[in-house]
Amino acid sequence: MAERQRSRARTLEAREQEITNHAYDLAEKQILDGTASSQVVTHFLKMGSTRELVEQERLRGQIEVDRVKAEQLEGQKRIEELYVNAIEAFGRYSPNGPQVDPGDD
Repeated sequence: MAERQRSRARTLEAREQEITNHAYDLAEKQILDGTASSQVVTHFLKMGSTRELVEQERLRGQIEVDRVKAEQLEGQKRIEELYVNAIEAFGRYSPNGPQVDPGDD
């Protein structure tokens, strides 16, 4: 039976995913056939363990915390810009602040 020729992935990430999928398919076949090495069996046993699942959940939580922190930093930068703009605007209208020549616009 001839296998249908598929187009290759266009990006490195897609190619890595494609190869990973093939490796998982092969490992599954070996496990089902009873020909898998002890390393393959051990790998999948570890991946399904409670400890691994908890670690994966912890990593997802940390990624979310990091994303929120990055958003907060961006928000703080924006607030600082608004404060600077407001102070400059107040300075233009202050009797003691820098005078702006109407012709400068």
